[in-house]
Amino acid sequence: MNSLLELAGNVRVYDLAQPYYVGMPHHPSHPPYLFGLTKKHGDILTPAGNSSAADAIAMGSHVGTHIDGFGHFSCGGVLHGGHAAAKVQSYGGGLTVHTAEQIAPIVRRGVLLDLGELDESHCVTPAELEAAMRVPIAPGDVVLLRTGWARFWDDAGKYINEVKGPGPGLEGAKWLSSKGVFAVGSDTVAFEHVPAPDMPVHVHLLFEKGIHIIEALQLEELAAAKVYEFLFVGAPLKLRGGTGAPLRPIALA
Repeated sequence: MNSLLELAGNVRVYDLAQPYYVGMPHHPSHPPYLFGLTKKHGDILTPAGNSSAADAIAMGSHVGTHIDGFGHFSCGGVLHGGHAAAKVQSYGGGLTVHTAEQIAPIVRRGVLLDLGELDESHCVTPAELEAAMRVPIAPGDVVLLRTGWARFWDDAGKYINEVKGPGPGLEGAKWLSSKGVFAVGSDTVAFEHVPAPDMPVHVHLLFEKGIHIIEALQLEELAAAKVYEFLFVGAPLKLRGGTGAPLRPIALA
């Protein structure tokens, strides 16, 4: 334990999550983030004159920085692993397989591929991913792609951009999956070059390969510090039946 505490005292913590606020960016397929106080200070007073405030939130499981479970996408009515979607889902209960609560806390080696500041039309190729590698990618890693899109987080219209933005195409996704990674992520609302009506990257990674996708990351600080290898730590909310979950990831380096 002492060695762990000593190690922790010598590392820098990078917060990779975006903040939640009313009016924040959200993919049009998912609901907006809602927030409000349910009790203000002074509404209820203790005999000594003390009070407490409380709030309530409502949001989708794919809003803000989040991780996709394997049940988020299907192909031909089938989920990853051959499960017939119609038999493992309900509106009230969600999914019974590949749920958010089944995604264990993540403590893995992380790798950053800094692709620079890409424009909305940029489809990232395998050659570009290869060129961005500063350290080798190993099986089981979490690989994060910086496109520079996190700079627009406080301008929801620009960040969502009618769901047009940079990201890997299918060949880029296949390059990543060939490395045997555990998860991939990016600073965009959709981890692939969009628009893409059939979402082939999501289908390939989640459905075909069983590789998690993390979206809406904040990677600017990590990139500015030129940290390309780190310990990635993140714990998804244990949402029973959920197709994904909010995530507060950090990088330790």
